[in-house]
Amino acid sequence: MAEPLLSIQGLRVDYEDITAVDDVSFSVEAGMVYGLIGPNGAGKTSIIRVIATLLQPTYGQVRVCDIDLVAEPLRALHHIGFMPDMPPLYEDLYVEEFLELFASAYGLSGATRRKRIDELIEKVQLGEKRRTPAGELSRGMKQRLFLAKTLLHDPKVLLLDEPASGLDPRARLELRDVIVELGREGKAVVVSSHILAEMADFCNSVGIMERGKMLLSGRIEDILKRLRPGLLLRVRLLVPDDRLGAQLAGFAGVSDVEIDGASATFKLVGDPDSAANLLKELIQKDFRVAEYREQTSNLQDIFLQVSTGRVS
Repeated sequence: MAEPLLSIQGLRVDYEDITAVDDVSFSVEAGMVYGLIGPNGAGKTSIIRVIATLLQPTYGQVRVCDIDLVAEPLRALHHIGFMPDMPPLYEDLYVEEFLELFASAYGLSGATRRKRIDELIEKVQLGEKRRTPAGELSRGMKQRLFLAKTLLHDPKVLLLDEPASGLDPRARLELRDVIVELGREGKAVVVSSHILAEMADFCNSVGIMERGKMLLSGRIEDILKRLRPGLLLRVRLLVPDDRLGAQLAGFAGVSDVEIDGASATFKLVGDPDSAANLLKELIQKDFRVAEYREQTSNLQDIFLQVSTGRVS
């Protein structure tokens, strides 16, 4: 297993008499786009703010690129990029001027600075807006500009707090593409949101929170295997056949058969070979199969299975 770029152990955050984060542990490896999911008040933003060194934890350990964040925050910050919800911009600066200002603050100079700015303007698709004041950009373009600023020092760990908040559908798709590409480049990306639909398109890992506690954490494919062993299959016939329910129930490993007209969904304990054998049997018994496929679960299915819906 790869060494995680971000590791959190036993994190707790208290605000006077309120515990916002209660004994939370998780890790994010290179290439993970980790969705921190939960309702407002679940503790997501508090975790993000701790990692960004904007909030002191009550106790617990946070390591970034194997650096103790609490003991050596300045050293850890070299590896962190943070984009808050509603990021602030200097609205009278042109796009490239805004990036030049922060590139200078990060110590980039000369040809290195120019090359990095050009690369990032291209990455976030703002090439036609280089000489446009930041204040005249759309909400989606402002988000992309601040993301480019966040990437100037090439951080290994990215923290994005509600990055798609308030964006129109096209802007969300454009932002999604950038986030997916960052994961492919080997970054550890943590995205906080309470909107499941916007997370499902780009997350390959997830942490589900409720009332300050981590209910479930890991790669989505591994979580699905734990929550739903075996296969969830759907078969649809050309015409309804009263024999279908009994035929499926009599096959070894089949359970939870649900019939809906000419269609049926059911669970099958086994591998793809078992599914293929079942299809072969249906055809041999003269069932006129029009569709036969595995049903895939999504983030909403996972969330509904583990969450109670309670908020603080």
